[in-house]
Amino acid sequence: MIMETLLKYLLILWMMAPHPIGAVQTERPDAHFKSLEVRLVKDGFDRGFIQEIFKNQDVSLEVRGISLFFMHQESTLNYDQFTESSILNKARTYMQTYRDPLAAAEKNYGVPPQVVTAILLVETRLGAYTGNRLVLNSLSTMAAMSDGGVRDIIWQSIPENRRLTREQFEKKADQRTRWAYDQLKAFLSYSQREAIDPVNIRGSYAGALGVAQFIPTSILAYARDGNSDGRVDLFDHADAIASIANFLKHYGWRENIGREDAYKVIFNYNRSSYYVNTVLEIAKKLEGTS
Repeated sequence: MIMETLLKYLLILWMMAPHPIGAVQTERPDAHFKSLEVRLVKDGFDRGFIQEIFKNQDVSLEVRGISLFFMHQESTLNYDQFTESSILNKARTYMQTYRDPLAAAEKNYGVPPQVVTAILLVETRLGAYTGNRLVLNSLSTMAAMSDGGVRDIIWQSIPENRRLTREQFEKKADQRTRWAYDQLKAFLSYSQREAIDPVNIRGSYAGALGVAQFIPTSILAYARDGNSDGRVDLFDHADAIASIANFLKHYGWRENIGREDAYKVIFNYNRSSYYVNTVLEIAKKLEGTS
């Protein structure tokens, strides 16, 4: 009882003591992005905009997600699951639900509904899973790996039995941090253009977002307003459908395209032979759906 009374007395004294005004509001949640903020402002972003973003309490290093980039990959996604009859039936239902935007995409870009649907199925299970990591944290953490301290934090987070060699890690980190900085700039530009709070956008640990899983530079280059509401929202199915079709058209999709050329076009979406062959197989099985 004596100890309890003493603790209460000390707590009252602490509460009565003066504290710096605004200390809680201005304290940075994470100091690892200071040099990154300087770079962004130097590259043309408004200082107030950048400071406001990075002082948000939800902004922090995405250590767990980014470490996945640097682990030995012992398994790959089971793409065969997407050709199961129950999954294909969901894809057929999706094609009926979004018949109009799919038809509009085919009219405007020449890409058949079954091809767009196949990509959406493999990417996000038709929008059911678009990722749960803050895109800002993922891209900022990768971009901040230009700083040796951040890079060491990522290295130490990787289990020893899953690590690349340190030389391989450094080489990959150099490539990834340059890529991520470009993606971060594109992401912030997109969020400003569409008046979206960048701290609220979730996606994959690689920084891809929306139903179509576009990376930010692809959003700026290829994303389209599919529902004619004056905005580009990759979490909206009509926008995602139009954006995928526009992307494929840009890389050479055309009417009556052969399988070999179709393979080359889709390979630009995801540089995996397994992925491309699965998309083409799904599209073939969906032919005739209306």
